[in-house]
Amino acid sequence: QVQLVESGGGLVQPGGSLRLSCAASGSIFSSYAMGWYRQAPGNQRELVAYITSGGSKNYADSVKGRFTVSRDNAKNMVYLQINNLKPEDTAVYYCNKVPAFGDWGQGTQVTVSS
Repeated sequence: QVQLVESGGGLVQPGGSLRLSCAASGSIFSSYAMGWYRQAPGNQRELVAYITSGGSKNYADSVKGRFTVSRDNAKNMVYLQINNLKPEDTAVYYCNKVPAFGDWGQGTQVTVSS
């Protein structure tokens, strides 16, 4: 069974930075792109960044220039560096394949507030 465990979230002031981590089972990395999704209260879950098996990176317009996605296949890890955090970035952040499969992890909470 595929396992996804997100970590690295926290309470940060506007303009601050966070680095999120995703520990995934080996099957996640075998043939799929990996992405970061987020969901704020009352909103739909949205894909904000993803990285292909070959290392190509893609971002939603709302995070372009502030978020950087990376992966380390040898360690079965995916990362999301978030800079210049804004209050609108407040959400639970999840990792998953792109396109996503049905079982999600617990996510990690990012709260941006002064």
